[in-house]
Amino acid sequence: MAVINYLTTVQFDFGALRLVSAECARLGIKRPLIVTDKGIRASGLLDRLKDTLDAALGFHVYDDTPANPTEAAALQALESYRAANADGIIAMGGGSSLDLGKAVALLATHAGPLVQYAAVEGGGPRITSAVAPLIAIPTTAGTGSEVGRGSVIVLNDGRKLGFLSPWLLPKVAICDPDLTVGLPPMLTAATGMDAMAHCIETFLSPLVNPPAEAIALDGLAKSAANIERATQDGSDRDARWNMMMAAMEGALAFQKGLGAVHALSHPLGALHDLKLHHGTLNAVLLPAVIRFNASHVGDKLSVIAQVMGLAPDADVAQAIADLNARLGLPKGLEAMGVPREALRTIAELAPKDHCHATNPRIATVDEYLEILEAAW
Repeated sequence: MAVINYLTTVQFDFGALRLVSAECARLGIKRPLIVTDKGIRASGLLDRLKDTLDAALGFHVYDDTPANPTEAAALQALESYRAANADGIIAMGGGSSLDLGKAVALLATHAGPLVQYAAVEGGGPRITSAVAPLIAIPTTAGTGSEVGRGSVIVLNDGRKLGFLSPWLLPKVAICDPDLTVGLPPMLTAATGMDAMAHCIETFLSPLVNPPAEAIALDGLAKSAANIERATQDGSDRDARWNMMMAAMEGALAFQKGLGAVHALSHPLGALHDLKLHHGTLNAVLLPAVIRFNASHVGDKLSVIAQVMGLAPDADVAQAIADLNARLGLPKGLEAMGVPREALRTIAELAPKDHCHATNPRIATVDEYLEILEAAW
């Protein structure tokens, strides 16, 4: 039995930012808390949002979202939400701000602690329709969290866990490619590879969801054709539109399930002494995971090759590695600062991640370690 849901509303095009106040009115939000980060404030994007908001909206701002969203930050933002007597959230930024906004929307309406709602703790059914209304505004083209039912948070116990529920879907996504014009090259590349990883992992997932696979392949085609253009020329509006659409499609598709790339990148992203970018991790891990899965995906790699504009018998893993190199991304985990002695711990944590179960080839701890060594 296949259960297929696409449940949220998306306002997508250049200039969509101007629709935020109307969407607040439609959702009954009168006192939103804007959840964002210091970089969005410094870039002027927060001011652009504020300039579009109706004067009657009594908004407040929380801008301390960390690079990898944490339970501590969620609790801090929750205090701001309650102090402002807020009745909804506008999350603006990359995946970190959007995921943090979801965690605040959950905690604002559900008793703590946060851990009880984690997927690996059986927490999905504990999340109800009471979740506070959330408007998501992505400023990168990568995570697709604006249309995803999940939030990934580093808990106080050090684990980076996923929170999954249809009730965590933003009520509306404002996808305005204007907000990504001029994004720095390396951030464009890293977030773009995040979107590509979503499309590839979803397509390879063994679960049955043909609509998700079709969406994933369209997102893959768009990202493969536009990621280098967007990275090389930050003002290329057509490339920016296509990359934002690819990111959104990747997240629409990953309702079907992700895999070993994310089962590894989640615990890697929780390493306390490193600030590892999620999209960069996915890019670096993707070739090794594709090679590991190759014997368990039938003819799907030849389909991926054709969608990417490669020969049907092309080495997809090598093509991804070559693309990473052209984009200027790190060659491996070592170049990102991951110490070799941490690999065993990451391999032991990967099978406990919620993405482990939907990889086409279920990996043991030793096999995860081999993947990490290959990507190191």
